[in-house]
Amino acid sequence: MTDTALAGASAPAAGPTVLGWFEPGTTDWHAARANGIGGSEIAAVMGISPYESRFSLWHRKQGLIAPVEESEVMYWGKVHEPAICARFAELHPELFVSMAPTYAAADRPWQIANPDRLIVPAPGADHPVEIVEAKTARDDHGWGKAGTDDIPVHYRAQALWYLDVLQVSRCHVAVLIAGSEYREYVIDYDEAEADLMVAAGAEFMRTVEANERPDIDGHAATFQTIKALPDGQDDIDIEVTAARRDRYFAALDAAKAADEEKRAAAGLLLDEIGTGRRAVHDRKPVATRTVRDGRTHSLQPARNRSTT
Repeated sequence: MTDTALAGASAPAAGPTVLGWFEPGTTDWHAARANGIGGSEIAAVMGISPYESRFSLWHRKQGLIAPVEESEVMYWGKVHEPAICARFAELHPELFVSMAPTYAAADRPWQIANPDRLIVPAPGADHPVEIVEAKTARDDHGWGKAGTDDIPVHYRAQALWYLDVLQVSRCHVAVLIAGSEYREYVIDYDEAEADLMVAAGAEFMRTVEANERPDIDGHAATFQTIKALPDGQDDIDIEVTAARRDRYFAALDAAKAADEEKRAAAGLLLDEIGTGRRAVHDRKPVATRTVRDGRTHSLQPARNRSTT
């Protein structure tokens, strides 16, 4: 192993298996990941994905709902990926950056990695020493100081998942923020974190094989999955328990109260802003007032709502 390969890690001794070269989002790409867990999916298994829940992912793996449809965010991320990777290569002429296939861990065929780029020891080499991930973001919420490892937690999980599969120690994360600000971050392999994810992934795959459905949670993807599962409608009544009835009614009452409090709080803030553009506290943004035809259109909260 090279100096930059993992030392003493729990990853398999043999190198990863190359599954093939697939364009992300294509039928072949989905097929290669169908019976495993990819880097963008392990966050759902861990309960830290903003896009997918453990419940929704389980149903996708069972073939009960369709693969995730490409959103505008996903589309533009795919479009910008080559340019972001090209910028990384331009800024690091000392590194040899190459395209990457789709991999599976040597003794865990369900652990899938599809890194954006590889860093190889020499031109033409096919074994990576580090990897590169390209990301886009609307703003810098969740992104810390450039050069650190302070990135959104679901992207960190993806990077560590790939490092564990490829048995390399470093992932460079290059991000384009708001279409014009380029930053780089560095994620180094953490054996303890990787072991936790591998164990969680193995347990998730066991539940898929055993047909053990995860519990319903409050994630938006879970609710969308539940809505998508029934096909048609029977003109019948279904008796439910008192506990589920009471929980549903209590949630409706709580949501109504929360909506009323939100409107009151927003009204007080807008009243204080007046004709201004932003509300700030201690020079940190609280909310932004948008205007159409001279009138207030909306009040947009700051992405970072820390009170400290």
